[in-house]
Amino acid sequence: MYNLVMKDLKLGVNLWFFVLPLIMGALMLIPGWIYFLVPLYFCFITVPNMFGGFKSQNDLMFSTIMPVTKKDIVKSRITVIVILELMHLLLAMLFSIFTFRLYPNLTYFFYAPYLGFWGLCLIMLAIFNIVFISMHYKTAYKYGAATITATAAAVLFAGVAQWAGIQSPWVNDIFYGSGTDNIALQLSILMAGLVIFIVFTMIAYRIAVKRFQRVEIL
Repeated sequence: MYNLVMKDLKLGVNLWFFVLPLIMGALMLIPGWIYFLVPLYFCFITVPNMFGGFKSQNDLMFSTIMPVTKKDIVKSRITVIVILELMHLLLAMLFSIFTFRLYPNLTYFFYAPYLGFWGLCLIMLAIFNIVFISMHYKTAYKYGAATITATAAAVLFAGVAQWAGIQSPWVNDIFYGSGTDNIALQLSILMAGLVIFIVFTMIAYRIAVKRFQRVEIL
């Protein structure tokens, strides 16, 4: 499995997609922006282009002739997806530190990048993973419909979460009011998001393995 991951990271994934998280992360420096868009660029740009590259390289056929199981093929591909997702999130979180220092008195209409916000971003990516990975491995080849559906689900979650932050007094207090100073609360939201991300991705992995086992590679 390790060799499959390294194959993808060194040969399958264009170097540009390792630079993109740094560029997208810098968008956190825009004051008062819709920060949900920063990790969403992984869904908008990285996934369709990366899987398009895998398809053009006939990567699936190449992987199946290697002395590895289908289970390892799925596990390695999901590992690569998670690595890139975490790169997008961690670099964005790093830039958000400078955002608070540059604009200490800024009034936010959209969510400010407090720790709880990153918990919501993890949930958003968890939703993307479970939809995209499950759908993609029906064929392990086609990725268009899976990308569109998963991205739409992630955007829908972001929209509903943002709407709740504006319209619900309880949610608004957590992300805009006194809750922003409650480190324990913010950390608990972040940890809850991380747990959901792990659980959803593991469920997606199990579904993908079952579906990929039924796929005949011609």
